[in-house]
Amino acid sequence: MNWLLRLLEAGFRPVGQWRMVEGGPVCQLVSHGSSSDVLYAFVLDGDVMYVGKTAMPLSRRMYGYQKPGPTQRTNLANNRLISKALTAGRCVDVYALVADRELMHHGFRISLAAGLEDDLVRQLKPPWNKSGS
Repeated sequence: MNWLLRLLEAGFRPVGQWRMVEGGPVCQLVSHGSSSDVLYAFVLDGDVMYVGKTAMPLSRRMYGYQKPGPTQRTNLANNRLISKALTAGRCVDVYALVADRELMHHGFRISLAAGLEDDLVRQLKPPWNKSGS
């Protein structure tokens, strides 16, 4: 199955790309950098490699992968994987799903990103997701 096509059908859109700058990966977002409550995917040459969510602005979340702290295992792992792919001349794109309206259930706000992440990881089994391997 073409999982990138499924993500596009679900409403994901390309929002940026990773580039090597001065020996490290830098995410260059062209849209939705200030959006929060975002579900995002790293796509390597058309293959979905990682799915994540963030409650913070997307640009801030991507910065965590650029400059991971010493105890941030997910950020460190993805920094290493993105760097390896880019160094090999491969293309790592960022796709995002941003809710276009607020979802409510009996007066409670529903996070679209939080609601979809687990099932997307379960179905797609992205290799860079710890639970997807």
